[in-house]
Amino acid sequence: MEQSILTSTKKILGISPDDTSFDLDIITHINSAFSTLSDLGVGPAEGFVIEDETAQWDSYLSGNPIELSKVKSCVWLETRLSFDPPTLSFLLDAAKAQLLEKQWRLNVNREATEWTDPESDLVGMGLGGFGLGGFGT
Repeated sequence: MEQSILTSTKKILGISPDDTSFDLDIITHINSAFSTLSDLGVGPAEGFVIEDETAQWDSYLSGNPIELSKVKSCVWLETRLSFDPPTLSFLLDAAKAQLLEKQWRLNVNREATEWTDPESDLVGMGLGGFGLGGFGT
């Protein structure tokens, strides 16, 4: 399978790897998709951008092929919706629904593995116990 982020995205869009006339547009949309994933807490903490065809999928997220498959789908769907959206409304709605579901699943999986109880910090600072019952309960 193609490991270049740009090349594989171009293939999904039906653009030949040799055709560079749309690279700037596609790279911009890919980076926008990575920004959205970063907002969801997925991927490198410092964020991620590509500049050309040398950026590889493994450099974004390695070690978890299932999560990487969801990331690829999100990037491809968001890029397609921004670069070349379907003209029929039901296809557009279906693509948007797929993207939202994949983003939701990535977010839920991240929360399941990385979530920490914010109240645990409050308890350690002596501020715990402000539950539903009122102060000091």
